[in-house]
Amino acid sequence: MNTRIFLNLTMIALTTLVLTACQGNNSTSGPAVPSKDAKVLATVNGVNITSDDFDREVKALPEYIRAMADTPQGKKEMMDTLVMRELILQQAAKDGVDKSKDVEEKMVELKKRIIVDTYLKKKVETSAKISDEELKNFYEKNLDKFKADEQVRASHILVKTEQEAKDLLAQLKGGAKFEELAKTKSVDSSASKGGDLGWFGKGNMVPVFEKTAFALKEGETSGIVKSEFGYHIIKLTGKRPAGARPLEEAKEQIKAALLPQKQQQAFMQLKEELRKGAKIELKDQAPAPAPEAPKPAAPAAAQPAAGEKK
Repeated sequence: MNTRIFLNLTMIALTTLVLTACQGNNSTSGPAVPSKDAKVLATVNGVNITSDDFDREVKALPEYIRAMADTPQGKKEMMDTLVMRELILQQAAKDGVDKSKDVEEKMVELKKRIIVDTYLKKKVETSAKISDEELKNFYEKNLDKFKADEQVRASHILVKTEQEAKDLLAQLKGGAKFEELAKTKSVDSSASKGGDLGWFGKGNMVPVFEKTAFALKEGETSGIVKSEFGYHIIKLTGKRPAGARPLEEAKEQIKAALLPQKQQQAFMQLKEELRKGAKIELKDQAPAPAPEAPKPAAPAAAQPAAGEKK
């Protein structure tokens, strides 16, 4: 597991405290009304941190980090972060930081940004829809872009020690489900997806992992494979020959290619719609530019010295 990424996770979660702090109630950082199913995960000086708080913070994380927060180590990191955030909020309240003018001004600006961002996201996402027909047309016109070499699809369980791997392998041979063990025991970010790594070709994984995966038969599980990341148990879930990927699988890639332009068009249209009928007065209140400093006069021609010809 990448320690640097978890440090980023901690910092990202900590920077959201200004958002959750304004929600108020008994808990400094909790929601105003916890759901009926909310469970208390920790108590900090009498303030509860619930499963609602945890789920909300995970949802707010960038997608590339979110999956890691669903692993055992990731959950521990998130809980440590939530506890630390609550401690900071409580101490800041004691020091009066939450009532300071600086915080109030930033909260006003932050609220404006959130409202604008939420409105734009909703309007632009609603307008920037890509139809199935557009996806199909793009796919057919750019078929060469979706060609790939032989690929396999695999899942894995990654642990730190060989003994852990041996124990898991014994459980698998005893009938345990691979996906369930991956979710609860793997320290890789793929744990939240049952260890699924998706489709990949040669050259995308470390050599020892790749060699083992490509040698397996579909549905077969490997023995213990040691790599620089730890000890893997690999399960092959699919194989396909070289050729064009099917449209269904290429849809997300096509959307990623078409969406930016669609969103830009939707945003420009929204701007025009908002300007129509609006009374906008632009007043030039910028200070007049300072007068340009006079250029220094050219130096006077030197007088000839005594005895020098003019």
